[in-house]
Amino acid sequence: MEFFCHHRDRAGSLGLRDELLEAHWAYMDGFANELIARGPTFADDGDTPTGSVHIVDLPDPAAARAFAFDEPNHQAGVYRDVLLRRWRNTLGRTMWDFPGGRTGGNRYLVLGLGEGEPVDLEAPPGRDDLIAHGPLLSDDGATWLGTAVLLRAPDPRAARAVLTVDRYAEVEVHHWQFGGRPT
Repeated sequence: MEFFCHHRDRAGSLGLRDELLEAHWAYMDGFANELIARGPTFADDGDTPTGSVHIVDLPDPAAARAFAFDEPNHQAGVYRDVLLRRWRNTLGRTMWDFPGGRTGGNRYLVLGLGEGEPVDLEAPPGRDDLIAHGPLLSDDGATWLGTAVLLRAPDPRAARAVLTVDRYAEVEVHHWQFGGRPT
C-alpha cells in the first residue's frame, strides 16, 4: 500500500531540524527500498524549510502511522502536524526514475484537498514534468480525499495548473526539492 506523508514544521524549529538531520537521514535509510519519493518543502523564499514529504510503500495503515510518528524529527517536536493518507502511484515509478533528473528547474508539491466528486485520479497525459502523481485516499482506499503531485514547473502558478480548476476545497503549492543524502 502506498502512502503520502507530509510532516509540517513547527515555527521556530529550524535549529532542532538542523541538529537532527543525520538522525532523520539514518531513519529514512531504513526505508530506502520502500520510498517512492522524498524531500523537503520550503517557504516562498525557496530557502527556509517548512516540512518534509515522504511517499512510501508499506504493508498497511498501521505501518504507515509508525513510519510517520516514529520519525526522529516528529519525536523531537520539529513538526507541528502530519498529513498521512493512502496514495496511489499513477505514474508507476519512483522520483529517482524521473527523466528530468534530481536538479534543474523549479520543483513543487501541489496538494489538493478534495471536495465532492473525485477528480485527477489519473496523471494527465503528456506531462513530462511530473515527478509523482496520485490521489489521496482514506485508509481503506475507498474514498477520494484529494490529490498530491510533485512536479517541475516554471513557477507556483504553473504548478497549480496541474490540478483541475475549482474542484478542490483547498490547494496548497509548496517549493520542494529531491531529498536524501547529498551525493
